[in-house]
Amino acid sequence: MRIVVADDAVLLREGLIRLLAEEGHQVVAAVGDGDGLVDAVLRLRPDVSVVDVRMPPTHTDEGLRAAIGLRARLPGAPMLVLSQYVATSYAAELLADGAGGVGYLLKDRVGRVEEFLDALVRVAGGGTVLDPTVVAQLLAGKRRDDPLGSLTTRERELLALMAEGHSNSAIARRLVLSASAVEKHIGNIFAKLGLPPDDAQHRRVLAVLASLRT
Repeated sequence: MRIVVADDAVLLREGLIRLLAEEGHQVVAAVGDGDGLVDAVLRLRPDVSVVDVRMPPTHTDEGLRAAIGLRARLPGAPMLVLSQYVATSYAAELLADGAGGVGYLLKDRVGRVEEFLDALVRVAGGGTVLDPTVVAQLLAGKRRDDPLGSLTTRERELLALMAEGHSNSAIARRLVLSASAVEKHIGNIFAKLGLPPDDAQHRRVLAVLASLRT
C-alpha cells in the first residue's frame, strides 16, 4: 500500500516508516503538521493515511481536523487516526459522514504490531475500526434512555466487534456462531437502532455512530 504518515513526534514517525517498509508498504510522504498532511494527500492520493490527532501549532486536534477536511474534499479517503487517550467525540466526528474507511486507535496499539497492521489494511479497504478500549468505554456507559439498552448481551458483543472492524466471518469465529446466526443478530441490531435497509457497510458505520452519539 502507498501510505502517508503524519505525526510531529520524530521517533514515532520514523518508527512507523520503518515498520511499514518492513511489511512491504511504501510510505510516500511523512509530515509533521496538518497542512503537510493535506498537501501530501491531495498531491499523492495514498491508499491510506496514518494521522496523529495532536500536531502543531496548538497540539490539540489539528490532525483530526485535517483528516476530516480531507474526507470532505476526497469522500472516503481512508484515514487511521492515532490518539494518546480515549475521546469518543473524535471517533464520532470521523464517522459522521457514514462513508467508512476510518479508524481511531490509541497510540499504544501501534506497539501491538499485528493488530495495528490489520487495522490499517481494514481501513484502507473501506472498513471502520475503533480501538477496543474506546468500544469498551462506550458500552460501559449505557444510560436508561440509551438506544443500546434494548440490545441483548449477545447483540452488544456483536456491536462491539463490528465497531472494532471485524467482518461477519471473523465475528462468527470469535463467538463460535454460524454465519446465518451472525447475520440474524446484526439484522436485529439494525432494527433496534432504527437503521433502515441500506448498503450493509453503510449501516455498520451508522450502528457504530449511534453508539458513539449516546
